[in-house]
Amino acid sequence: MRINIKVKADCSFESIEEISSNNYKINLKSKPENNKANLELIKILSKYFKVDISKIKIIKGKTSKNKIVDVDC
Repeated sequence: MRINIKVKADCSFESIEEISSNNYKINLKSKPENNKANLELIKILSKYFKVDISKIKIIKGKTSKNKIVDVDC
């Protein structure tokens, strides 16, 4: 399943908001440096979708706040 995500990094709290079936808005605590925010994003998505971390891949937008992520359910 491919999902579109708008990420806001360096927030005081973590949250996931489902905008529509394949569109999400996610707030992360990590800063967007040294891949920290991407790693936190993958961990949050693995908990949300109840899959292993290895089943989640960022397809597009590794350095952008708008990302396309593949989740292998």
